[in-house]
Amino acid sequence: MAENQTFAEQHLPYVEEELVSFIEKHTTNEELKKSMLYSVNAGGKRIRPQLLLAVVASFHKTVGAGAYQTAAALEMVHTYSLIHDDLPAMDDDDLRRGKATNHKVFGEATAILAGDSLLTMAFQLVSMAQIESEPKLLLIQQFAQAAGGAGMVSGQAADMQAENKTITVEELAKIHEDKTGKLIEFALVAGGVLANQPVEVLEELRQLAGHLGLAFQIRDDLLDVTSTTEQLGKNTQRDAELNKSTYPGLLGLAEAKLALDEELVAAERTIDRIQQTVASFEARYLKELVKAFYLERGTK
Repeated sequence: MAENQTFAEQHLPYVEEELVSFIEKHTTNEELKKSMLYSVNAGGKRIRPQLLLAVVASFHKTVGAGAYQTAAALEMVHTYSLIHDDLPAMDDDDLRRGKATNHKVFGEATAILAGDSLLTMAFQLVSMAQIESEPKLLLIQQFAQAAGGAGMVSGQAADMQAENKTITVEELAKIHEDKTGKLIEFALVAGGVLANQPVEVLEELRQLAGHLGLAFQIRDDLLDVTSTTEQLGKNTQRDAELNKSTYPGLLGLAEAKLALDEELVAAERTIDRIQQTVASFEARYLKELVKAFYLERGTK
């Protein structure tokens, strides 16, 4: 790593290159391509790709083409979910990452198709990635499970069904375990698979993902209440407008902040436990990433 160069500055350009080049090469309809690239290039912290790559690096494995390709595919699925989440039939948002949402620029039909294409092309990219056949098959299976009806999409459905209803904190946690947590879980576990880690270490990474996924959502709920539109790059107070249950709404601001702190402490302890299990594991990449992301404001 070059002097004064962060982990993200070293590795994310390769992810961006994979994202853009794959879409440009494998999309034949020009308007669809523009729509896809519009949302992919809109920014965001790329937290999921960073987590995946940080896990690989933490085990002192080479962060190579297969890792960058998997990270790019993961960001494709995340971007598709945001395009669809912003649609009038769902959260009906007109601002994302400081820019007009995809359907406001390209129309609802093209936005829907752009999301569809990003989702399916993500699996095309993993299938073509420079990864050995056995771990590649496992990654594809885990990826589909995380993104589909047992993961993110299930959580999105439950989130919509819970609007205008009173639910418990436990029910809210289950919604976001799927909606938010499953792709974070895939990021960490995929990093472990690419680093050739055994089942027991992959399970520890799942435990870590549980804490980070919950912390991610609590933080997001808090920022929706406490930040401005300019700070977040998206409309704030939307949860209240849609009558969604949130952690600040159910717990209060002070208790929600305490819950966030507890999850981050638990995450750090899990990272320490992995370091105790695997002597070669270097904890600083994940610890620095968690600290940098979870303790600052910004778009997701």
